[in-house]
Order: sequence, then structure tokens, then C-alpha cells
Amino acid sequence: MMQKKHRTFALVAGLSLFLNTVMVAAQDLPADLTRGKSLYQTHCATCHGLAGWGDGPTAESLRVAPANFHRFRSFLKSDEELLRTIEHGVVFSPMHAWTGSLTEGQMVDVLAYVRLLSQQGN
Repeated sequence: MMQKKHRTFALVAGLSLFLNTVMVAAQDLPADLTRGKSLYQTHCATCHGLAGWGDGPTAESLRVAPANFHRFRSFLKSDEELLRTIEHGVVFSPMHAWTGSLTEGQMVDVLAYVRLLSQQGN
């Protein structure tokens, strides 16, 4: 029974990774991970933490905990859903909209870096 769960998890994870890679590749310009990392460290790490565990220096003071990108729930979100969150924020949470502060290309770069973080594990 446990092996079946592991195979299912591996299949879902592999499919998700494949689909996310295709979606990022479908952008007009490929994502720039170096720029994404820099933007993430400047704008996101104070809440989400440098490695994306949701443990940034301000995380404990927030009423709604920041996303931990290593959780399976975050991993399963589509690029479109994550990009929409970056663009428009989350209502009734500290996650605010970045539209107007970051360009669409910069948001795609941050998304690509978040995906990289989510795959890095411990």
C-alpha cells in the first residue's frame, strides 16, 4: 500500500514538473533564474525565507503564515496559479500584489526561482 502511494506521488510530481517546465518554456522569453533569485531575495525572502520554507525574519509576526514552497500543496499549484498570486496577492493575507512594482517578466523570473526552491528539498 505504501509503495503505491510513493509511486503515485512520484508520478504526480514528475507530471507536475514536466507541465511546469513546458509552461515556463512557452513564455516569449525564457525565465532568468539569476534575476529571479535576486528579486526573490529582495522582495520575498523576508516572509518566505531564503530557501522558501516560509520562515523569513518577519514570518512569525504575520497573522497569516507565508507559503512554504516545499509543501506538497504548493508544489501542485500550476504556474498560472502561482503567477496570479504574485500578480494580484492573496485577499486577507500579507501577500500583496506585485503588479505595478514588478514587470511581467520579473514576476515570471521570480516564479521560476520559486519552482527551483520547491525542488531543492532540505
